[in-house]
Amino acid sequence: MLSVSESVCGESYEEYKTTADWLLSKTHIRPKVGIVCGSGLGGLAEMLKEPQYFKYSDIPNFPKSTVHGHAGRLVFGTLKGKPCVCMQGRFHLYEGYPIQKITMPMRVFKLIGVETIFLTNAAGGLNQDYKVGDVMIMKDHINMPGFAGNNPLAGPNDDRFGIRFPCMSDAYDRKLRQMALDVASELGYNDFFREGVYCVVGGPSFETIAECRMLHRLGADAVGMSTAHEVIVARHAGMRCFALSLISNRAVMDYDSQEKANHEEVLETGRQRAEQLEKLVATMVSRLEHDNNNDSF
Repeated sequence: MLSVSESVCGESYEEYKTTADWLLSKTHIRPKVGIVCGSGLGGLAEMLKEPQYFKYSDIPNFPKSTVHGHAGRLVFGTLKGKPCVCMQGRFHLYEGYPIQKITMPMRVFKLIGVETIFLTNAAGGLNQDYKVGDVMIMKDHINMPGFAGNNPLAGPNDDRFGIRFPCMSDAYDRKLRQMALDVASELGYNDFFREGVYCVVGGPSFETIAECRMLHRLGADAVGMSTAHEVIVARHAGMRCFALSLISNRAVMDYDSQEKANHEEVLETGRQRAEQLEKLVATMVSRLEHDNNNDSF
């Protein structure tokens, strides 16, 4: 029988702590904010002042990013005066890692002192009112792999991170979502800002027309291959979460359509919208105030 410190894929609290301690020994930054950059959105990390870079391949126990458009490194620095750590590139189920491995950075973030997580991704638009280039604030998610038992919290629970059955009805922080809407309005972004439900699938193949139709009928506004797993682990560990989806392509819903989803379109859309997203996230980070209750700005 596995001990409480072991997971089904062999990760342990001690391994997470070894990684966290290694990072803390290499930098004087003590981040309160963690940022995860999705496809084409790694420029957020370039906004950090006095950056320190760590390649994933150099970090003990860390997985490696294999996706084009993901730089594959952690960046420590300050954003608007706030100490931050930024993931330039994340990990996905389709890369072949166990789900506990791809969410490992969230637990490492917890152990280095992060209290609030900002996550970004590129997603396909299922909502027919969405256009390419729109930005969707995630208010909820549908975890399709989780329906098949592939949940990052599966296996023995470690109470040092969180409780056995964490609540997910508040996965995406309401105050942060409202702040994002307020900031978007101030910056003149209302025309392309949305709020909706994100559905995560395993990938790497894009969804079929029938799958897109099904997911839309289930209540999903956008579909992608990341983020929800990270949010589950971050919330389990008590961190606040805010997530944005850049609508990089419209999901094909019509059998007569000649459109085809492709990764190049995802990256190009990210490049076009990156500067505005960077300004939005930077403004939100500047307004954060952290305290022991994790609930004030």
